[in-house]
Amino acid sequence: MERLLEISNRLIKLTEKKFVRSLFYKINWKHRLIEIRGARGVGKTTLLLQRAHKLKEKGENVLYVSTDNTYFYKNKIVDLADYFYKYGGKYLFIDEVHKYPEKEIGLDWSQEIKNIYDSYPDLHVVYTGSSILQLYKGAGDLSRRKSSYHLPGLSFREYLEFNNIAKFPVYNLENILDNHFELSQEVCNKIKILPHFKNYLRIGYFPFYNEDENKFFDRLTQVTNIILETDVLSVSDITYEVSLRLKKLLSLLSSSVPYTPNLSKLAEQLHIGHYRTLIKYLNYLEKAELIKTLTAKANGDRILNKPDKIYLDNTNLMYGIADASVNQGTIRETFLLNQLSELHKVSYPKTGDFFVNNKYLIEVGGKKKSKKQIANIEHSYIASDDIETGFGPKIPLWLFGFLY
Repeated sequence: MERLLEISNRLIKLTEKKFVRSLFYKINWKHRLIEIRGARGVGKTTLLLQRAHKLKEKGENVLYVSTDNTYFYKNKIVDLADYFYKYGGKYLFIDEVHKYPEKEIGLDWSQEIKNIYDSYPDLHVVYTGSSILQLYKGAGDLSRRKSSYHLPGLSFREYLEFNNIAKFPVYNLENILDNHFELSQEVCNKIKILPHFKNYLRIGYFPFYNEDENKFFDRLTQVTNIILETDVLSVSDITYEVSLRLKKLLSLLSSSVPYTPNLSKLAEQLHIGHYRTLIKYLNYLEKAELIKTLTAKANGDRILNKPDKIYLDNTNLMYGIADASVNQGTIRETFLLNQLSELHKVSYPKTGDFFVNNKYLIEVGGKKKSKKQIANIEHSYIASDDIETGFGPKIPLWLFGFLY
């Protein structure tokens, strides 16, 4: 236990404090049980440590642990919580719960956290896990106890602040649609926005890119492999053989995104007998935040629906997986879908590229893109690349990167 406290104090002391993700200010930290999900590499650990640091500054008794620590090979989370609580502990931060090695059949991490919640009513617990925790069928029902949040990769706005380029507020969607000229002018009066935007599209979504920019795509490949070979297996009942099929499926999709699904052909290439199995595999990839699917209806159970279009999750993945074959039109669409879908419902329209919140129609294109395709359609807009400011229904594409 002393060793865990030593590690906790060191990591909390050394954590990054200058840049804080926008999600940090949206979380209701008063809740006793908080879940933070997100893809590998988006900054969940840093967010956790930043909260721990703020509490420690106020004199609170705080402990941060990661479940991949060797301590948990033999010891239970619930026993750690008991010891910590008896010595005055108030705030327990548990990182990467999906890596926790189960100690007894039927007593997984979710059951242990449920027991902690029920047994220590004045102990606050915050835990992080992979985005694929949504697939996990745990022994403990935390749904009525936890407050759940999702941490995406950096928005373009956050990327600018993270790199000390400039700091701007979040703009909501309606403000962008109605006042994009004034907002874009405000930004462009301070910085040359387009070069930064191009760099963000290539390497700016994952905060770890600045650790070694030359090794970024190697690291991204490693992260993708770990997700498919380890993380998905840790929260589902699939076999290693299925995880290899998921890798092949991702490879097939990445070579032709945006992909209009031909399920029969895909199933044949993957040697899958039933299309429902294929849809289940697509759901795994989407929950792992490796792809995004679009259907004509934004609501409903996507596990049962055939998607109308499939994209990679973000533009960094496109450059990392699809490499030289990257299409600029697809890059634009991927960026917009990625930024919009974090806070808004996006569906596939009959005309245009994206239908947002069942109200706004958005067509994506370059600076010469006209509104001809969506003329006379109410609440329709052009998200145009390679422009600093727009006019009328033509909005700079980069500005949609200020939504969070």
